[in-house]
Amino acid sequence: MFHLRMNPTNYIILEAADISTVNFSEIMESAPGTLRYSVDNTLFLVKYRGTPPSFLEGKTLYTHSEIMEILQTAEWSNGVGP
Repeated sequence: MFHLRMNPTNYIILEAADISTVNFSEIMESAPGTLRYSVDNTLFLVKYRGTPPSFLEGKTLYTHSEIMEILQTAEWSNGVGP
């Protein structure tokens, strides 16, 4: 049986220079060390559910399928892993 989630996970990519703007109490990650970073560490990914936190206003929102495609690119994956 198929179940729709009421609050799907949303994904946003930010520049590493913006790390100080992140309010970790409003996203699913708990600290800078729990974020997913690009291979060159210039970008990072945050996840949240529900209403976007104010610090993410105006940023590009990605769905799960969109972010999975992005994370498979050379910018995000060095080809190591499962």
